[in-house]
Amino acid sequence: MNRGALLKVVESRYARTDLPEFRPGDTVRVAYRVKEGNRSRIQNFEGIVIKVKRNGYNSSFTVRKVSYGVGVERIFPLNSPLIEKVEIVQRGRARRAKLYFIRELSEREIRRKLRVDRKRTGQDMDKAKGAAQEG
Repeated sequence: MNRGALLKVVESRYARTDLPEFRPGDTVRVAYRVKEGNRSRIQNFEGIVIKVKRNGYNSSFTVRKVSYGVGVERIFPLNSPLIEKVEIVQRGRARRAKLYFIRELSEREIRRKLRVDRKRTGQDMDKAKGAAQEG
């Protein structure tokens, strides 16, 4: 067994499978566990996914939002146990894999560039209906 296959076997035990599939352009709400002193709490971070780096266990994704007129980006490790959940707020249709160009755009221009992907939104609704009927 070569080194890459061995790493895959070991890392697959720790990889998360409970997170939904999302792509750059989607608006997501990430519930992240933050530790402050001896207490921990859940903090939501909602924004547009501008980058997804897929590298096995070392995968990560970058979320950008504008808070009080200042752009804020945060990189989340995909397999982190500190991520409580990732909720997809809106599906976006982007024509690029990395959306660095939206850093220079205004909110209105971003909405125009990243149209709502109604096809994938409809698929999500169908999945939700199927899950509700089974359960």
